[in-house]
Formats: sequence, C-alpha cells, structure tokens
Amino acid sequence: MPPKPLEPLAKKLMKGVIVLELLGVFGAYGLFHKMNNSQDFRSTMNRRFPSILEVYYQSNEWAGVYGIRERDHEAWAAKQE
Repeated sequence: MPPKPLEPLAKKLMKGVIVLELLGVFGAYGLFHKMNNSQDFRSTMNRRFPSILEVYYQSNEWAGVYGIRERDHEAWAAKQE
C-alpha cells in the first residue's frame, strides 16, 4: 500500500513542534539558571520584565527556598542610597 501524501508533511511538522518545545524548555532552564546565579541579572529582569521575575520568586518559594526576594530588595535599596 503506498504512503499517503500528507504523511511526510505531518512528520516534518511534528519534528518542528518537538524542536520548538525543546528550545522552549532549554531556554526557560537557561533563564532560570542565570537568574538563580546573578543578582545583577535579577535587577535587570526587575526593570525590564517584572512579571518574569515574580514567577522566579514564586517558583522558589513553592520549592521551599525563601528569602531571595527580600535579599534582592535590600541589596537594591542599598545601591540606590
């Protein structure tokens, strides 16, 4: 039985979707890793994308890691003085 004409297109689309999902997962991990290791980067995120920084803080608090938000605000307030 010959293959259906849409099967190659469907396979290419599925591969594209999987690649996009993997890029999204690795991109999110890279962003989390950079925010987790750099208070200066979190400051930049606070200025440019505060909602993303809020998600970072909440995910850490849900995981049981507390105090990052408070330390950041204290350090940023000290820099402004």
